[in-house]
This record gives sequence, C-alpha cells and structure tokens, in this order.
Amino acid sequence: MIDVLVVDDHALMRTGLSGLIDATDDMRVVGTAADGAEALAAVTRLSPHVVLMDLSMPVMDGVAATRRIAAEHPHVEVLVLTSFSDQQRVMEALDAGAGGYVLKDTEPADLLAAIRSTARGYSPLDPRVARTVLHARRGPARLADLTEREQEVLALVGRGLANKQIARALGIREGTVKAHLTSVFQRIGVRDRTSAALWARTHLPEDPAAHWN
Repeated sequence: MIDVLVVDDHALMRTGLSGLIDATDDMRVVGTAADGAEALAAVTRLSPHVVLMDLSMPVMDGVAATRRIAAEHPHVEVLVLTSFSDQQRVMEALDAGAGGYVLKDTEPADLLAAIRSTARGYSPLDPRVARTVLHARRGPARLADLTEREQEVLALVGRGLANKQIARALGIREGTVKAHLTSVFQRIGVRDRTSAALWARTHLPEDPAAHWN
C-alpha cells in the first residue's frame, strides 16, 4: 500500500485528490496539509511514501517544503502537482529535490500512474515539463566527456532504473553506482537524477547496450 500525503492550499483540491487516491486498491491518503509548514509536520508524524505537493501556498511554498523534506526525510518522495509549467518553477522544484512533476490538468489515470511511479523511485514528468527541463539543461557537455562505465550507468538511469538495479545489471556495488553518478552529474552539468535521465535520453544512443559489448 502506497501512503500519500496531499498538500494543497485549496480544500476542494485536497478533497478531490483524496477521493481519487482512496478509490484505488493500492494507495491511500494518510493525511493532508494546507501549506508547506503543515506538510513538514505531517511528514514527520506520518512518514508517507509520497508527498503530492502543490507549489503556490501561503506560510511556506512547495519548493521550500520540498527542499526541507529532501534534506530531512530522504526516503520520502515528493511529486509536484501544480498549474505552473514555466521554466523557473520547474527547475526550482526539481533542484529542491522533487522526484517528479505533473500538471493539474493531467488525466486522473495519469496522475495515479505518476504517484505509483514516484513511489517506486522513478521520475515521472509531464511531457510539457520534460521539454522545459531539456531546454534548461542542454549545454556543452558531450558524450565523449564520459567514460564507458559512466555512459553505462547513465544509460540505465535514463531507462528509469534505481541504483540497486543498476548495480545488479552491471555487476558492481551500489556505492560504486553512486560514485559514478556524482561524477556524471558534474560532467554533464546537472544537479538531480531527473535531469540526468533526460540528458541520457537525448544524448545516448537509442540502444545504449550497443556500445557495451
């Protein structure tokens, strides 16, 4: 069962989202919050798997709350649900530690799928948001700047694999995967896993395994 905390300053939105989530067989809403400060307190009290986070809220906005949650509760995933798709808002949220970003006009089934994906450690992005991220992150880094092993690790990140899965696939330790990713992030100029995955999908061969053999 996926435990979800719904954070939005509009009571009607909190109620609607709660009803949608609670109607599923594999998810439940364990709490709601009307601003970022309430969200932080609720995360500490309830330890949800996923926080469904609005951005524009009083007291403490969603970006600040996401940054605090990522720092203080690293095992809790944050999925942004907002009306904003502008580059500044998107990049601020992802840099703060959000694991995914979807827009409020998304289809209910797609939102539920995004929550499930976030709970599994993946990074769901609305296609319009993905375009924004790619534009913001596109820089001078080249594929040749990465070692063969770094390319292998990055390719698997681009396919949505978690560190443990990457370690198993490549026959290396999970700590080694993390070390490679730290280097990759610096080389390609990104600060988060989501942006690295998007960079991989844009710059690596369509069949990333082709150059491993």
